[in-house]
Amino acid sequence: MTAFGKPLPDVLGLEVYDLKHEKSCGAIVYRTNSPELEILLIKHRYGGHWSFPKGHVEGDETEKETALREVKEETGLTIELQDGFRYAVEYFPRPNTKKQVVYFLGFAQDDRTKRQEEEISEIQWVPLRTAHQVVTFRNDKNLIAHAKEFLHVL
Repeated sequence: MTAFGKPLPDVLGLEVYDLKHEKSCGAIVYRTNSPELEILLIKHRYGGHWSFPKGHVEGDETEKETALREVKEETGLTIELQDGFRYAVEYFPRPNTKKQVVYFLGFAQDDRTKRQEEEISEIQWVPLRTAHQVVTFRNDKNLIAHAKEFLHVL
Protein backbone atom coordinates (compact mmCIF):
# COMPACT_ATOMS: atom_id res chain seq x y z
CA MET A 1 0.00 0.00 0.00
CA THR A 2 1.08 3.55 -0.56
CA ALA A 3 0.74 6.55 1.70
CA PHE A 4 -1.61 9.52 1.42
CA GLY A 5 -4.65 7.60 0.16
CA LYS A 6 -3.23 6.94 -3.31
CA PRO A 7 -4.93 4.08 -5.14
CA LEU A 8 -3.19 0.79 -5.73
CA PRO A 9 -4.30 -1.66 -8.39
CA ASP A 10 -5.91 -4.72 -6.88
CA VAL A 11 -5.26 -8.17 -8.33
CA LEU A 12 -8.76 -7.99 -9.83
CA GLY A 13 -8.06 -4.63 -11.44
CA LEU A 14 -9.98 -2.63 -8.81
CA GLU A 15 -8.47 0.37 -7.08
CA VAL A 16 -7.67 -0.12 -3.41
CA TYR A 17 -7.10 2.86 -1.12
CA ASP A 18 -5.03 2.99 2.01
CA LEU A 19 -7.33 2.65 4.98
CA LYS A 20 -6.78 5.19 7.73
CA HIS A 21 -7.32 4.01 11.29
CA GLU A 22 -8.61 6.17 14.14
CA LYS A 23 -9.04 5.20 17.77
CA SER A 24 -11.16 6.83 20.45
CA CYS A 25 -12.16 5.84 23.95
CA GLY A 26 -15.07 6.83 26.13
CA ALA A 27 -17.45 5.68 28.80
CA ILE A 28 -21.03 4.91 29.56
CA VAL A 29 -21.38 7.01 32.69
CA TYR A 30 -23.97 6.02 35.28
CA ARG A 31 -25.24 7.17 38.64
CA THR A 32 -27.60 5.78 41.21
CA ASN A 33 -30.58 8.06 41.48
CA SER A 34 -33.25 6.40 43.59
CA PRO A 35 -35.04 4.32 42.68
CA GLU A 36 -33.18 3.51 39.46
CA LEU A 37 -29.86 3.76 37.65
CA GLU A 38 -29.40 6.58 35.14
CA ILE A 39 -26.82 7.07 32.41
CA LEU A 40 -25.42 10.26 31.00
CA LEU A 41 -26.06 11.04 27.35
CA ILE A 42 -24.59 13.88 25.36
CA LYS A 43 -25.89 15.52 22.22
CA HIS A 44 -23.06 16.33 19.83
CA ARG A 45 -23.10 19.87 18.51
CA TYR A 46 -21.98 18.73 15.07
CA GLY A 47 -24.20 15.93 13.88
CA GLY A 48 -26.91 16.31 16.51
CA HIS A 49 -26.79 12.69 17.63
CA TRP A 50 -27.20 11.42 21.20
CA SER A 51 -24.37 9.21 22.43
CA PHE A 52 -21.73 8.81 25.14
CA PRO A 53 -18.66 10.95 25.93
CA LYS A 54 -15.60 9.85 23.95
CA GLY A 55 -12.57 11.21 22.14
CA HIS A 56 -9.31 10.46 20.41
CA VAL A 57 -6.38 8.79 22.13
CA GLU A 58 -3.58 11.32 22.59
CA GLY A 59 0.12 10.44 22.62
CA ASP A 60 0.90 7.35 24.65
CA GLU A 61 -2.28 7.41 26.74
CA THR A 62 -3.84 4.11 27.69
CA GLU A 63 -7.43 3.41 26.71
CA LYS A 64 -8.59 4.00 30.29
CA GLU A 65 -6.63 7.27 30.59
CA THR A 66 -8.25 8.51 27.38
CA ALA A 67 -11.74 7.57 28.58
CA LEU A 68 -11.26 9.30 31.94
CA ARG A 69 -9.84 12.45 30.32
CA GLU A 70 -12.53 12.68 27.65
CA VAL A 71 -15.38 12.23 30.15
CA LYS A 72 -13.86 14.98 32.32
CA GLU A 73 -13.33 17.34 29.34
CA GLU A 74 -16.76 16.83 27.80
CA THR A 75 -18.92 16.61 30.94
CA GLY A 76 -16.89 17.90 33.89
CA LEU A 77 -17.40 14.58 35.68
CA THR A 78 -14.87 12.43 37.49
CA ILE A 79 -15.74 8.77 37.14
CA GLU A 80 -14.58 5.44 38.50
CA LEU A 81 -14.22 2.81 35.76
CA GLN A 82 -15.77 -0.57 36.56
CA ASP A 83 -13.54 -3.62 36.22
CA GLY A 84 -14.68 -6.18 33.66
CA PHE A 85 -16.53 -3.88 31.26
CA ARG A 86 -14.81 -3.06 27.96
CA TYR A 87 -16.50 -3.09 24.59
CA ALA A 88 -15.15 -1.94 21.25
CA VAL A 89 -17.21 -0.84 18.27
CA GLU A 90 -15.94 -0.18 14.77
CA TYR A 91 -17.41 1.84 11.94
CA PHE A 92 -16.47 3.93 8.92
CA PRO A 93 -17.11 7.65 9.64
CA ARG A 94 -15.68 8.68 6.25
CA PRO A 95 -14.56 6.91 3.10
CA ASN A 96 -11.24 5.09 3.64
CA THR A 97 -11.39 5.66 7.41
CA LYS A 98 -12.04 2.91 9.94
CA LYS A 99 -12.68 4.04 13.49
CA GLN A 100 -12.53 1.94 16.64
CA VAL A 101 -14.11 3.26 19.81
CA VAL A 102 -13.48 1.47 23.09
CA TYR A 103 -16.09 2.04 25.80
CA PHE A 104 -15.85 1.46 29.51
CA LEU A 105 -18.52 1.71 32.19
CA GLY A 106 -17.94 4.48 34.72
CA PHE A 107 -19.64 5.38 37.98
CA ALA A 108 -20.06 9.14 38.41
CA GLN A 109 -18.59 10.23 41.73
CA ASP A 110 -20.51 13.49 41.39
CA ASP A 111 -23.45 14.25 39.14
CA ARG A 112 -22.96 17.99 38.56
CA THR A 113 -22.13 18.28 34.90
CA LYS A 114 -20.40 21.07 32.99
CA ARG A 115 -20.61 20.54 29.25
CA GLN A 116 -17.82 21.31 26.82
CA GLU A 117 -19.66 23.97 24.84
CA GLU A 118 -17.49 23.68 21.71
CA GLU A 119 -18.56 20.07 21.09
CA ILE A 120 -21.60 19.30 23.23
CA SER A 121 -24.98 21.01 22.83
CA GLU A 122 -26.86 19.14 25.59
CA ILE A 123 -26.31 16.73 28.46
CA GLN A 124 -29.01 14.70 30.11
CA TRP A 125 -29.32 11.89 32.64
CA VAL A 126 -31.79 9.23 31.49
CA PRO A 127 -33.00 6.00 33.11
CA LEU A 128 -30.80 3.12 32.00
CA ARG A 129 -33.85 0.95 31.31
CA THR A 130 -35.15 3.38 28.65
CA ALA A 131 -31.90 4.95 27.37
CA HIS A 132 -31.93 2.81 24.20
CA GLN A 133 -34.90 4.93 23.06
CA VAL A 134 -32.81 8.12 23.18
CA VAL A 135 -29.49 7.18 21.59
CA THR A 136 -29.20 7.57 17.84
CA PHE A 137 -27.03 4.68 16.64
CA ARG A 138 -27.47 0.90 16.77
CA ASN A 139 -23.95 0.44 18.24
CA ASP A 140 -24.98 2.62 21.20
CA LYS A 141 -28.20 0.66 21.70
CA ASN A 142 -26.09 -2.51 21.85
CA LEU A 143 -23.73 -0.91 24.38
CA ILE A 144 -26.69 0.00 26.58
CA ALA A 145 -27.83 -3.64 26.46
CA HIS A 146 -24.36 -4.73 27.62
CA ALA A 147 -24.44 -2.13 30.44
CA LYS A 148 -27.88 -3.35 31.56
CA GLU A 149 -26.63 -6.92 31.66
CA PHE A 150 -23.46 -5.95 33.54
CA LEU A 151 -25.41 -3.87 36.10
CA HIS A 152 -28.27 -6.41 36.34
CA VAL A 153 -30.94 -3.98 35.13
CA LEU A 154 -34.01 -5.43 33.44
